[in-house]
Amino acid sequence: MNLKQLSLLALLPAITLHAADPGRADNTVILEAAAVMNLQLEFAEAEETTFEETIFSLGHIEVLPGNRAIVSSRIPGRAFSVLVIPHQEIDADAEVAWVESRQPGDPPPVIKLTAPISGMVSRVNIAQGQPISPDQELIEIMDLGTVEAVAHVPQHLAGKLKTGIQAHIRINALPDRIFEASLVHIAATADEDTGTLEAAFHLANPDKLVRPGMKAEFSLVVSQREGVMSIPRSAVQGDAADRFVYIKDYDLKNAFVKTSVVLGAQNDQFVEVVKGLFPGDEVVMRGAYALAFAGKGSVSLKEALDAAHGHAHNEDGSEMSKEQLAAKGHDDHDHAHAGQGWTMLTSFFAGTSGLLLVLLILSLLKRKEVTA
Repeated sequence: MNLKQLSLLALLPAITLHAADPGRADNTVILEAAAVMNLQLEFAEAEETTFEETIFSLGHIEVLPGNRAIVSSRIPGRAFSVLVIPHQEIDADAEVAWVESRQPGDPPPVIKLTAPISGMVSRVNIAQGQPISPDQELIEIMDLGTVEAVAHVPQHLAGKLKTGIQAHIRINALPDRIFEASLVHIAATADEDTGTLEAAFHLANPDKLVRPGMKAEFSLVVSQREGVMSIPRSAVQGDAADRFVYIKDYDLKNAFVKTSVVLGAQNDQFVEVVKGLFPGDEVVMRGAYALAFAGKGSVSLKEALDAAHGHAHNEDGSEMSKEQLAAKGHDDHDHAHAGQGWTMLTSFFAGTSGLLLVLLILSLLKRKEVTA
């Protein structure tokens, strides 16, 4: 017997339980196929996985130390030409500007300014003809191939931090992506004003979409547990006192059963299910909130079960007893005979009426002959 067969056997008690549930009719939503498509339902399987304990913190993106450079002039003068613009990608040693010296000459001597590193021009603080001095920051260049993501972790959680732990990083400007990175270093001192400690992650940024100054949310993985039944957080509905999910019915198409659950720990993506689900249950992940307002749906439980099984059920979805089936059969027999008796009686009266009509006509004709 293979693993799939064993899994199916393990699910049999669950199927029996759902079928015998007296409240099944009230807790089942059955929809037309078109309604399911309109709701764009998505599903996730309840399964035992490695569950991550995480701590949440806010933070931001910074330039990686050593990946920022400033172009300045060693001599006073004026900007003879400016060769770059913001957001331009340049290579190290590329010409970025020429400065005309204040020393006398005809023409005055000029010096070339070059890029100290490769990267993106982030700021240009001069214009052609502008006077400049050695203390001015003329052009800023940043290498954004790798950026630093800085989490501000509450200091009472600092004991759970250690270099190397993973983090799931969400950047507000890129909501559809989750970035993964490892903790590189922890600040030597805490911020007394905010009561937080900085934890820095180096984040690969090959497409240059992540920019310094962007806000970020961090889920730092501080421990893991094996064999924990879990489902996506988006599948859970209800309030703190009454949590429930919708699962695909094992038997009926486009049917979803509202099932109460007891929850445990949760992280940024998943929640632990202590009680209420079996391995293999398919929970509604996307569209579960809409199902909560769908009532009992557009198809009755009795209609769906009758169509699926090919025999009659009670309104609550339970199987009909032998007595109920016998009574139903007797009622059907009586109705059939009642219909048949009505048909025979109608035929009898129609035939009798026709015969009497013929006899009346013959009688009238005979009287006419006698009179003549």
